[in-house]
Order: sequence, then structure tokens, then C-alpha cells
Amino acid sequence: MTDTKPKAVRRLGDVVFANIAFFAGVSILATLAAVAAFLFAQSVPAFTGPPIEAASEGFLSYVFPFVFGTVYASVIGLAIATPLAVGIALYISHFANRRFAQVLGYAVDLLAAIPSVVYGLWGILVLAPFLSPTFNWLNENLGWIPIFAGQVSATGRTMLTVGIVLAIMILPIMAAMIREIFLQTPRLHEEAALALGATRWEMIKMAVLPFGRPGIISAAMLGLGRALGETMAVAMVLSPAAVVSVAVLTSTNSNTIAANIALQFPEAGGNYTNLLIATGLVLFAITMVVNMFARWIINRRAEFSGAN
Repeated sequence: MTDTKPKAVRRLGDVVFANIAFFAGVSILATLAAVAAFLFAQSVPAFTGPPIEAASEGFLSYVFPFVFGTVYASVIGLAIATPLAVGIALYISHFANRRFAQVLGYAVDLLAAIPSVVYGLWGILVLAPFLSPTFNWLNENLGWIPIFAGQVSATGRTMLTVGIVLAIMILPIMAAMIREIFLQTPRLHEEAALALGATRWEMIKMAVLPFGRPGIISAAMLGLGRALGETMAVAMVLSPAAVVSVAVLTSTNSNTIAANIALQFPEAGGNYTNLLIATGLVLFAITMVVNMFARWIINRRAEFSGAN
């Protein structure tokens, strides 16, 4: 007996939408490949051409201080922003009344619309002078810890100031993403925990946080990616030098890759331009590795997230 089941008819709208969605997905991969190819092609002369005075000791010796500064500043910002983002998201999603939660959510989202140059000006003119007394206190009382050692900067333009500015810049993105994840926690999970006698905090610890753990990791990696590539705020606030230093209160600070490119590129020429682009390729690779690592963590923890 032959199968007489009618075949599904594909409508024109479905075909158009499927092709548009496919093109959108492929365009992301094509753009990523084009950026990578451009960076690689422009970086080759920096390795094959004549030695450059700025990198007389080799490319790795030149780029390593900037890699260290980029990662160090971003990690400081992420360490400050992550607990704040989780706390803000929890308050908006589970503690604040609906009207105030909406106002606070709008205020947090509004922070993301502020240009980075404004954050840089605020960091120089307001935050740095405000934090100077705190930096002196940290140095006097905790100077035996390497990160608080050294001669304190008189201007307050230090690595710790940059970390705080970066934390404020990535906070809106992280808080908004984590808030939406927490709001998707199954209501039955929360009600079941409360019905068993759990307090509000115990319910959050047992139901909300396990469910939102992959989202928290994703938000943290998204914020880290934003911090790694931040340029203007870092270039304006930081007093940079091509050094490797863990001290966060001194005026001698490791520069970041993005800020170094922004400061040096207008006056660069010849192979020095290719050298700067090569450092951009390193930053591109760091960002890719960070995102791949985050995806690996999320996939590894997915079955234990409570979302299944």
C-alpha cells in the first residue's frame, strides 16, 4: 500500500524567512572570518619585515606587558562587577516591588547608554580624586600586600581606578542579563522550596542560583569581553607604561592592548602600524579563547543547572 500522505506545502513567507535567517547566521561567521583574515594579513609584515625599534627584543617581549595589563584590568573590573550584578539582579527580580523594580531596571539599563569617553572624564575628574584618600589608607594599612605596595599615585589615576571604571561600565550588561535569567526560574521550583519551609534566601540558594548559574557565567564572560576591548576610558584614566606590575595604587601601571593602539596608532607608520595591528590580533585571540572557555564551562554545567 502506497503512502498517500500529502506533503507539507512550503509557503513563500516561510521560504523567505528561512533564507533571511540563514543569511543572518552566515553573515556573522563571514564577518568574523573577514576580521580575522584582515588582522592576520596586516600582522605578517611585523614578523617578516625589518626589526622595529619599539620591538627590538622581539614581538613577545613587546606585547606581553600589554597582554598582562589588559587581562589584569579586566579581571579587577570583573571581580568588582560580578557580585554587584548578581545582587542587583536578585533585588530587582525577587525583592523589590514591581514599580520600583521597573524604575531600577531602567536606571541600570541607562548606564549602558553612557559613552565610554564620559566614563573616562568622570574617572579622571571625580573618581580618581575621590579615591585618593582611600588609596593612601590602603597603602598605609595593607601595604604589606604586594598589590597595595609601592608609592601611591598623587593623582589617583591607577590600575584600581581603571578597574572600578570598567566594573561600572560592564555592570549594566551583566545585571540586565542575569536579571532576565533569574526571572525565568520555574515558579514551581521556588514555590516548592518555600512550601518545604525554606526561607527566602534558602529558596534563592536552592532554586534560583543553581538555575541561573550558566547565565551568570555567560554574563560574566560577556562583561569580560567588553572590559578586554575597552579603549577610551582606559586610555584617559590610566597613566600607562610598558611594564608588568601587580601594584594597583602606583602611578606606574601596565597599559592595555586597546588603549595602546588608540594612543599610538595616529602617529604610527610603516611596520610600526603592522606591529600595532599584530597586538590587535593577540587581543582578538584572547577574546576568542575567553568565549570558548566560557562556552565549555556552560556546556559542562548545563546538566546540573536545574534547568532541565
